[in-house]
Amino acid sequence: MTIEENENARRVAIIGAGPAGLAMAIELGSRSIRCIVIERNSRQGHAPRAKTTHTRTREHLRRWGIADRLADASPFGVDYPSNVLFVTRLGGKLIERFENALYCSPQRDERYSEHAQWIPQYKLEAVLMEHARSLAGVEIAFGQEYLDFDQDDAEVRVRVRDTATGAERIIHADYLVGADGARSTVRDQIGAQMVGTYGLSRNYNIIFEAPGLAEAHPHGPGIMYWQINGEVPSLIGPMDEGDLWYFMPTGIAPGAVYSEQEALDRIRRSTGIDLPYRILSSDEWVASRLLADRYSLGRVFLTGDACHLHPPFGGYGMNMGVADSVDLGWKMAAVMRGWAGPALLDSYEIERRPAHEYVIDEAEANHALGPNQLARPGIEDEGDQGDAVRREVGELIRQVKTNEFYGLGVVLGYRYTGSPVIVDDGTAAGWRRSRDYVPNAAPGCLAPHHWMDDGRSLYDLFGSGFTLLAFDGADPADVATAHEEARRTGVPLEIVAVPGTELRRRYGAALALVRPDQHVAWRGDGWPAANLLLTVSGRAMADAPRDAAGRAA
Repeated sequence: MTIEENENARRVAIIGAGPAGLAMAIELGSRSIRCIVIERNSRQGHAPRAKTTHTRTREHLRRWGIADRLADASPFGVDYPSNVLFVTRLGGKLIERFENALYCSPQRDERYSEHAQWIPQYKLEAVLMEHARSLAGVEIAFGQEYLDFDQDDAEVRVRVRDTATGAERIIHADYLVGADGARSTVRDQIGAQMVGTYGLSRNYNIIFEAPGLAEAHPHGPGIMYWQINGEVPSLIGPMDEGDLWYFMPTGIAPGAVYSEQEALDRIRRSTGIDLPYRILSSDEWVASRLLADRYSLGRVFLTGDACHLHPPFGGYGMNMGVADSVDLGWKMAAVMRGWAGPALLDSYEIERRPAHEYVIDEAEANHALGPNQLARPGIEDEGDQGDAVRREVGELIRQVKTNEFYGLGVVLGYRYTGSPVIVDDGTAAGWRRSRDYVPNAAPGCLAPHHWMDDGRSLYDLFGSGFTLLAFDGADPADVATAHEEARRTGVPLEIVAVPGTELRRRYGAALALVRPDQHVAWRGDGWPAANLLLTVSGRAMADAPRDAAGRAA
């Protein structure tokens, strides 16, 4: 099917075919919403900006039915140890090590339904792309350059240009989503400004072939080796099959440009291992802390790097973009299918901005102590003096870096407080974030996970709309009332009877209403008399006044 043949059928135009854009397309397509993804580039190359797919992102892939496909795409096997090691050089001395960093072990854990995975972003994109293309109504249009848009109360008109022919066309859409990355054109056109600090550090990302390097160093398998020395402080690690490795010199001087020979020289000097390396790609990247001052204008929304940028330490960026698109995607689909009100879309920025701010704080704190800051005189020395320096630095690493590699609370523990579509039970005011994830069923939190006796995840029982968990002791009359309210309002509701007392104790109520994104919207011991489903679907605020950007005032 061509763009021209289906222009009038387009419902959502998505700019950018990276993980955020593809996640948006999947979330919409799986809910029978037509969409088109506009992408100018081929999305090919050796230089992934992300290599960690966090537990929460893989839980979304599980919900979409493709988590196993990503596991199968793992270049070293899904059970490859996700160890992070701090060494003087790859061929030098060990300072400190973290095992099962980022929770990549496939061993079952009660806290989540899917472990994290170390895998290049381009392989994740391939899995997302294949699935998106399999969904009816989703079109991926490569070789299309987004130009601009105009909108009114009824639609957005999106102007694109074919990069091969130069021909321009207009795509009519209900909504436009800018998932077009750090240099977002959509962001500029809605007048959003990135606020924060640009240039926290300058670094290089070099992808190279390194035959025999995995066997040449003494530290065993790992996903990341921090090289702590005064000569070439850096990060290095295996990336893909074919002996592909990445090398990241950190804290480089402004304007520094490495030739191929200089890059090879730095790899050899930093590792202390001389092998026949071959450079595949090399480019500078700048760590910054930036957040858009607005995420939307009328029918146009931003997601992913288009609205937030931060240092990559902790691996949060790409994963946050996928989570953005999940939040926005189910809400947009609900509004377009007619069972939700405009306030549901207003809640996108209200919910996601505090999550972005929290993660950005964590990423900046992780960035503050990099290889450059850890280097000490004498760290490579032999004998007692060198051992003492390495012990001192190792203790500092253990104290400061544990949060970076074991921060499950940052990934799973955020709570949507202050949202107009979350019904607070009085616990929001006293709630505090924690890097250590303790499952909590308070409204706004991710629904606590549980492995059922039959081996299924509790999440596998959730429907594509709202899910009412009815625990042991729940009044059948309340369940019947909820069912009738869903029938009357048209809000999709799956009712799941959960046996046993353990989950009722964990959820702290007889009933819990879970949203399509697996966050708790409400909990209580009896179904409320008010129209709860109208509140959580944004229809209770349908007549609220709206500002110039189209948001509830």
